[in-house]
Amino acid sequence: MHRSHKIQAVINQQVLYTREDKEYDLIKACLSNDRKAQKALYESYCNSMYTSAYRILNDHELARDATQETFIQVFKILEQFQFRSTLGAWIKTIVIHTSLKILKKQKAFVFVDLSDSIKLISWDEPMSGEYLEKAILSLPSGYRVIFLLIEVEGYKHREVAEMLNISEGTSKSQLFHAKKYLKTILSASNK
Repeated sequence: MHRSHKIQAVINQQVLYTREDKEYDLIKACLSNDRKAQKALYESYCNSMYTSAYRILNDHELARDATQETFIQVFKILEQFQFRSTLGAWIKTIVIHTSLKILKKQKAFVFVDLSDSIKLISWDEPMSGEYLEKAILSLPSGYRVIFLLIEVEGYKHREVAEMLNISEGTSKSQLFHAKKYLKTILSASNK
């Protein structure tokens, strides 16, 4: 009977996680410039990374660019992956940083005051994932990015503040206003 070998990351006598040989072998093959392995890695993570980029950028072309730049970066620095997280989580960190960099270059990243007019979106069906996604994408970029990073991706306000070069207070305020904005949009559309 074939027994699957496992890779364990051990730091200070603590097992942080265990990975099956398959992920380790894929990374090893990619580091050896095996094009089939690189394609397999790309195909395994491309769609989910594109989705993360699109949520931040709210633009299909920019999301494709961010995804492409992300994988170029991944293959350049793959040897730095230390197995402290899943490979997917590591790549997602890169796609988020890449997307934020693109958003800043586009000068589309703005913080707004709630006194600005709120556009209502009409939906023909009850709340669904698509319905909520549409509402989130309608948020102004500053609200949307902070909402996604904290509520969807699980970052802390301190981490978001560092990423965006803002204060923790600004991050908290923007999240509060994003939630209030979403509630207004979603409440109005359910009437």
